Amino acid sequence: MRSCKLLFLLLFASFLSCNKNDDDNQNNSQSMYFPPVNGSEWETQSASELGWNTNAIPALNEYLTAKNTKSFMILVNGRIVMEEYLNGHTASDTWQWNSAGKTLVAYTTGIAQQEGFLNINNKVSQYLGAGWTAETVDKENLITCRNLLTMTSGINDEKDLVIKTNLTYLADAGARWSYHNVFQKLIDVTSASTGQNFEAYFNAKLKNKIGMDGFWNYGFIYTIYHSTTRSMARFGLLALNKGKWNGEQILNENFVQECTTTSQNINPSYGYLWWLNGKTSYMVPGSQFVFPGTLVPNAPADMFAAMGADDQRIYVIPGRNMVVVRMGDASDPNNPSFAVSGFDNALWEKINAVIK
Repeated sequence: MRSCKLLFLLLFASFLSCNKNDDDNQNNSQSMYFPPVNGSEWETQSASELGWNTNAIPALNEYLTAKNTKSFMILVNGRIVMEEYLNGHTASDTWQWNSAGKTLVAYTTGIAQQEGFLNINNKVSQYLGAGWTAETVDKENLITCRNLLTMTSGINDEKDLVIKTNLTYLADAGARWSYHNVFQKLIDVTSASTGQNFEAYFNAKLKNKIGMDGFWNYGFIYTIYHSTTRSMARFGLLALNKGKWNGEQILNENFVQECTTTSQNINPSYGYLWWLNGKTSYMVPGSQFVFPGTLVPNAPADMFAAMGADDQRIYVIPGRNMVVVRMGDASDPNNPSFAVSGFDNALWEKINAVIK
């Protein structure tokens, strides 16, 4: 009798465990969906179908509206679960990615490497010629394309305009992490190595492959991508799927993995122009201070993100097969410059209330 009772208890415990695992893995159990490259079709799934707390959605939307958000999306397994347009923005309106667009440059550089046009471990001067900086030849030759991808060029970061007279020596390449606009030289490297206009190459090899819209704005100081919200989400979906789009490997998985792995030993929370959560410390633009703890404590530890000024965000969460996009004006108009701020953490508190 005791044996039967014990067996019943074990089976009941196993049943509860299976149910919990089913709930935990619900987001991962469905097949991955990719919207067609042409047209506006995009499958949806309701929050209630996922077992989310729909009662918490109004509070999330109120927070987004109050924080000057223009658009917000959540994808799960590629399907749209939330798509909100706020403060006068519409689905057809384009908006600037700001520094979140750095990730587009990283992927395009990776594509050029996989096609044999460049090697990120080669010095930049191999592609741009000697004298692309104002440094001495020996110091300039230390700077590789990988240094530009990891923000470790050692070039003085006091001036944003990327012209030769501003590209002066501050430290040996690899010795200092400093968020700097010199990453834009990767655009020149890609163009020089492929023999093609950067935007034409980007369009053919990345943008058109996944059905993005948008354009590059080549400003006096900054080169910034603009697109609709859904196009930003498409790129996040490509990143979630390790560079593969509906069966086609656009960018090889190894390079995608490198993009979202700590890329140097100074700022653990930085890959190849992507930000990484769940690390032991992080640095922010414009500072050499190392902050203890994770980038966004309320966000999943496995999250990686494209982040730009005025709180342009693509959050990618592999463990939940989820992509979250936010576009808009700065959540805090008094602090418009990019920095990991209380906005990210507060936003994830609201998101967690919905998805848990």
